[in-house]
Amino acid sequence: MASETPVDSAEAETTPEKLTFADLGLDAAVLKALKDVGYETPSAIQAATIPVLLQGRDVVGLAQTGTGKTAAFALPVLSQMETGSKNPQALVLAPTRELALQVCEAFEKYAAHIKGVSVLPVYGGQGYGQQLSALRRGVDVIVGTPGRIMDHLDKGTLDLSELKFLVLDEADEMLKMGFAEDVETILADTPSTKQVALFSATMPAQIRRISAQYLNDPEEITVKTKTTTSANITQRYLVVSYQQKIDALTRILEVENFEGMIVFTRTKNETETVAEKLRARGYTAAAINGDIAQVQRERTVNQLKSGKLDILVATDVAARGLDVERISHVVNYDLPIDTESYVHRIGRTGRAGRTGDAISFVTPRERRMLTAIEKATRQPLTEMSLPSVDDVNATRLTRFDDAITTALEDTAAIATFRDVVAHYVAHHDVPEADVAAALAVVAQGDTPLLLEEETLAPQRFDRDRDRDRDRPARDGGGRGDRRNSGGRFATYRIAVGRRQRVEPRQIVGALANEGGLRRNDFGAIQIRQDFSLVELPADLSRDTIDRLADTRISGQLIDLRLDQGGRSAKRSDRPQRRERDRD
Repeated sequence: MASETPVDSAEAETTPEKLTFADLGLDAAVLKALKDVGYETPSAIQAATIPVLLQGRDVVGLAQTGTGKTAAFALPVLSQMETGSKNPQALVLAPTRELALQVCEAFEKYAAHIKGVSVLPVYGGQGYGQQLSALRRGVDVIVGTPGRIMDHLDKGTLDLSELKFLVLDEADEMLKMGFAEDVETILADTPSTKQVALFSATMPAQIRRISAQYLNDPEEITVKTKTTTSANITQRYLVVSYQQKIDALTRILEVENFEGMIVFTRTKNETETVAEKLRARGYTAAAINGDIAQVQRERTVNQLKSGKLDILVATDVAARGLDVERISHVVNYDLPIDTESYVHRIGRTGRAGRTGDAISFVTPRERRMLTAIEKATRQPLTEMSLPSVDDVNATRLTRFDDAITTALEDTAAIATFRDVVAHYVAHHDVPEADVAAALAVVAQGDTPLLLEEETLAPQRFDRDRDRDRDRPARDGGGRGDRRNSGGRFATYRIAVGRRQRVEPRQIVGALANEGGLRRNDFGAIQIRQDFSLVELPADLSRDTIDRLADTRISGQLIDLRLDQGGRSAKRSDRPQRRERDRD
């Protein structure tokens, strides 16, 4: 029977003010890494979970995505780990490639001061060679999808006999995606002495059964989230590809009426890159991050306060404690990795009763994080459109009009230049209107007053469609009912087939992980001798198609493209029954 520890809120401010990570019993090297990344106080799930895991107990954590649960299990695992073992000591199972990579990055960040710790992501769609080489050298922590972990176990290339820690991250998602059998097999085939931590947003009967069967008297910890953002802040989001971000930001700066702005990025390098690009576009922008000396940081913040600087590009760490009244806008150039960071970020605006605006850039693959933010804050974000060329030009013309109006108020200067213009008209026989237009051309410099053509294509995702996409098919199978699909599928050709010994599960696993697709996004799969035909949503974005085209299966580039040859097939080439997604 699991004991239960309810936690009222995931918001860090609700944790006792004096509680620090040092109070939780973490290793000194881990605490040093936390200081480097600027973590100050543990979130609710971290404060409740870390001490229990450090005691060696199994844990069932009920928490939404974005509550800080990665650190809740990664920090105690690293604090108890003994480096130098040939075989893995910790295994984290995650439902998707994207989440596996995020967890890997977190482990590497928290292990920065622990000598010799190696972390390996293992997921479908990636060549086996890189994974096998790392496994032969020895790996301490493996973060992988269940299907690819099972493949390595079946091949005998992964030895979990010395495993001490096993984490199931987003367990309910893994079950929805058809990984239940793999997860139970891995749980049963690993040492009975291992410590297990299971994290899930919900507690369906199947997860409760797994917990009762495979976990040893787990502590059940529940996190409930509350509204944590100010009602004074207008929250919007814009769907963009990564490549579009800087141009989209530039257009937003053109049309938004802002005083001061903070642009948040995930990395130190990105702060410098974005600030430099903004300066090249004529904006007063500066970067602050963990590498900036305190004296320089204070100078930059004072420039923002005084109005000498309009845009600050910052990391979460650098912006902590920043309180500048004239910050009217916060832009999440990169979405944060957890909802608490989102709350802290947008809290830099809308202070002292003032109104504020928060705009978040969301790539098509980040829709789950957007949903997590809305659930955690209990406030919906409004989708905004990419400012059009007409929007930008209308704003520029308004500002140009205002500049003329202001200049006309300086009567002495106007009198001087009226004489200059009159002299030019008299000697060159040119209409005054043409002279005024020529002076405007001189004034604009190298930057045209008006944009001439559309250069950015709007990115969109249908949130209702994506919610349906996340639901498992009623019959539990891998494909939804396509008879009434309304033509939402298109047939794509990929350059791998029977000659490469490819199987349907490999195709599904690779495309799902690389493209952020769900199982209901797949229709029929026909495997031919030298190629395969795959039915995918007809409305795939160009960004997704480009990313999928660069995917490799069995080490070969698939070169995904729309099939132009129709769907007729020989009897021997009829669609094979697609296996469940194991990668």
